[in-house]
Amino acid sequence: MPDDRHALQVELIDALTAVPAAEWDALGSPDDPFTTHDFLSALEVGGSVGPGTGWLPQHVLVRRQGRLVGAMPLYLKGHSYGEYIFDWGWAEAARRAGIRYYPKLVSAVPFTPATGPRLLVDPTLTGSAATEIHRALLAGAMHLADAAEASSLHVLFCPEDQRQALEDLGLIGRRTHQYHWTNQGYTDFDHWLSTFRSRRRKETRRERRLPAGVQVLDVAGHALSPRQRRAVRDLYEDTCHKRGGHPYLTEESFSLLWSAPKPGSRVLLAEDGGEVVAMALLFQRGRHLYGRYWGCRPGYESLHFELCYHRPIELCIQHGWTRFEAGAQGQHKIKRGLVPAATWSAHWLAHRGLAAAVAEACRREAHQTVRHMELLAEHGPFRRQDPQ
Repeated sequence: MPDDRHALQVELIDALTAVPAAEWDALGSPDDPFTTHDFLSALEVGGSVGPGTGWLPQHVLVRRQGRLVGAMPLYLKGHSYGEYIFDWGWAEAARRAGIRYYPKLVSAVPFTPATGPRLLVDPTLTGSAATEIHRALLAGAMHLADAAEASSLHVLFCPEDQRQALEDLGLIGRRTHQYHWTNQGYTDFDHWLSTFRSRRRKETRRERRLPAGVQVLDVAGHALSPRQRRAVRDLYEDTCHKRGGHPYLTEESFSLLWSAPKPGSRVLLAEDGGEVVAMALLFQRGRHLYGRYWGCRPGYESLHFELCYHRPIELCIQHGWTRFEAGAQGQHKIKRGLVPAATWSAHWLAHRGLAAAVAEACRREAHQTVRHMELLAEHGPFRRQDPQ
């Protein structure tokens, strides 16, 4: 009889609450706050994803003898909102060709343009053993694509090694970019600032001057008072509406993210006379810090650079954190010392003609992105003898 003790069992679940948090979190990166059970389940339980949102959880699990050894956060989607790796052009090309593009499958953290693992694997498994789990996870996603008649699978903001692993398994790799900060062992903010050209040092110090009466507080999410929570929520919604966007996070999801220290939420609050006038919502875990949302009351727009870039970098230096990602887009970040950094994704499309067109588009885009990043880096604030 065949020995099936080492056989893998693939399972699909539509709610993360079906998996114990400890089992799920044992697979993820210790530096990633967003693929944790707490964060993803807060989106599900709070109604930010689920029926009516266009994000239907369909997570893939891989077990061996009942033990969870692999997982992939996965969503069946009816649109392309909240992804930040844009495929609107692909969807439009499909429409013109009479090819149905939705539904599609997306492996990502909803509304979160932050790099992190999408193929979650038991960290004791490496080499061919890890590749076996990757194959099983992809097989589960492909089974779902077939059952749901999905046009495609998109794995977004994955690390470069996972993009390569997925390319090796037949997916199309894509290179885009953001702006990130890396700690080079700075002792304090002045040490960091010493790498800038004189003019940019002066401009940065000017940007850091707070208006009279304003103080900035660094508060863990679970330690916010009810008044502060309400203010952060209001500013978040206000910023979304000003930008013509949709406030993806529901009030209940916010509450869940603030209910305990584990999700790693922290808020930089600017207060004037005891009133919250601006905020930056951050998430931190392990060695990494991530900026997510910002908002301010009228007249306090000048606090943006301090709350969203300078103070988070200062926090990283103080705590020895090695990486700060400030979110999607924003060429103005270069002048504040966040440099162009490659971001990666991988894609599978069922229609061969569309897949061939996307592969060629990604190949050309990659060359353009590399050149664009090189040009952008020339506009950084650093002294010429200090390459960053």
